[in-house]
Amino acid sequence: MNSLIPSIALAVAIYSGVADAQDTSGLTAEPQVATGKFLTATEVKPILNATQSNWVAVREFNGQDLVYVTHLWAWRCGLAQMELAINEGDYEVWDMPECHADEGSPGAIKSGDGDPYRSFELGSVQTIKVRLVYDDLTTAEAAFERASIMTP
Repeated sequence: MNSLIPSIALAVAIYSGVADAQDTSGLTAEPQVATGKFLTATEVKPILNATQSNWVAVREFNGQDLVYVTHLWAWRCGLAQMELAINEGDYEVWDMPECHADEGSPGAIKSGDGDPYRSFELGSVQTIKVRLVYDDLTTAEAAFERASIMTP
């Protein structure tokens, strides 16, 4: 029976679904007016659900593990918060740059936005759990194993 399950699903997410009760007390729900510019949860949630395997990536570079959140940053305009837990550690809020809502590409990552990654000791990142809070205060969660999110 397991052979019927697509191998990509096994390789990518070791858990995914709606997150358990996440504290959103400091956040405020945004109006969900579809603009066609991908500025709200209504617009980005279907895309992030469909591209969950791209949420994070690990790359070995210059003797370090780099954990990338580039994909999430590109769709950040519909997110209120992003948290990651490395190797079953505690979740930590990872800051995202402001949405460039008044520009043609609101999710673009510009030079002043900072780096969409963090560095860790080489070989140390084995699992990553991601919790998202959309700007409508709904949540999503997924977990990934190193082998399924390694980039060349």
